Parts: sequence; C-alpha cells; structure tokens
Amino acid sequence: MAGRKQFDVDEALRRAMHVFWRWGYSEASIDRLTEGTGLGRSSLYGTFGDKSALFRESLQRYAQTYHPRYERALAGPHPDPSAVMAAYLQVTLDRIADPTVPDGCLVTVSATQFPALDPESQAMVRGLIDALRAMLEQALLAAGADGREAAELALCTLATNKSLAVLSRAGFSGEDLATVAAAVARIPHGLTGEGPPRGARAGADCPPAR
Repeated sequence: MAGRKQFDVDEALRRAMHVFWRWGYSEASIDRLTEGTGLGRSSLYGTFGDKSALFRESLQRYAQTYHPRYERALAGPHPDPSAVMAAYLQVTLDRIADPTVPDGCLVTVSATQFPALDPESQAMVRGLIDALRAMLEQALLAAGADGREAAELALCTLATNKSLAVLSRAGFSGEDLATVAAAVARIPHGLTGEGPPRGARAGADCPPAR
C-alpha cells in the first residue's frame, strides 16, 4: 500500500534512543542516527521530524521503559528510609549491569549536555529528574522519614543515581558501584542516631538540601 511504512517505527525509536544514550545529544549526529536506526535521512526526518524532536521522543521512550521500574521498587512497603534508598539504587545497578544497553543513563548524559539542548528538551530533561525526586520523597515519607529528611535523602539518592551512571561510563566495576550504593543507603542510620555508615569518614555524607 502506498505510503505504508516499510520498517518498524517502534524499533527504530528504540535504536535512536540507544544512539542518544551512548553518544549524548551533541555527538549523536544524523549520520550516527541513520546508521544506528538503519533508516535513510528522508525516512528519519519524515517519521520523527528534526533531531530535537527525535531526541524528545527518545527521552519519552526511555522514561516509559525505566521509570516504572523505579515506581515498582518504591511501592513498598519499606521498613525504613534506608530500604527505600537501597531499592531505588538497586534498579540503577540492575540497568547498568544490563549488557544489552549502553552504559550510564540517557537522562544523566542529557543533563550533562544541558546547554546544547533547546528549551523544550531542557524542560523535558529537568521534568524527568524532578519526577524521580518527587517519587523518592513520597516513598521516604511513607517509610517514616519526616519532611526535611525525606527532601534531603531524596536529593542525595538522586545525586547518587546520577553519579553511578557517570562512574559506569568511566569503567568503574559493578562491585565499585554496589559499594557506593550500599554506603549511601546506610546514611539514614546516622540520621536516626544509630551511628555513621560503616567505614564512613567525617563529612563524607551528602550535605543537606538547600
């Protein structure tokens, strides 16, 4: 039939998402996108529009794929805030350990290239990060943290999530990343008077949110 797509649009979008994920927006050239998706320029533009539009669709696809995993992990019930943080960061570790996807995180690599994005894409990246932060705060409140603790621990956990993504791209081992996640998840024990995380140095915890 005339005008019918001769390729799987959803699969092409998944591949484009991987190109942006691996290279970041700035380095995801049209040549890399056509090579990664297997589409010609005309098909790429005709289906997805310009590069920025394709990037936003890729971000949406990424969020639809991975953010529900965080939602399920945070659904609980969790016995305490430490368990919330550990559950959230385990989702991150599991994604990083998946050999079928690029290292790191598409949202994180996009945040590092924020100035290169147009305003609509910037707003989308920030919106996805803010949604994760709000999700964490609600789960921490449900696990017994007060309002200030929930805000501080959500920000600290989110920052650790992004740090793990960056470290994974620099070749840090899964064991190293798990060590970071476990140490951060022990921070609430220090807040409740149970002593500092095992092996922690003075001042090593994340600072309060301002």
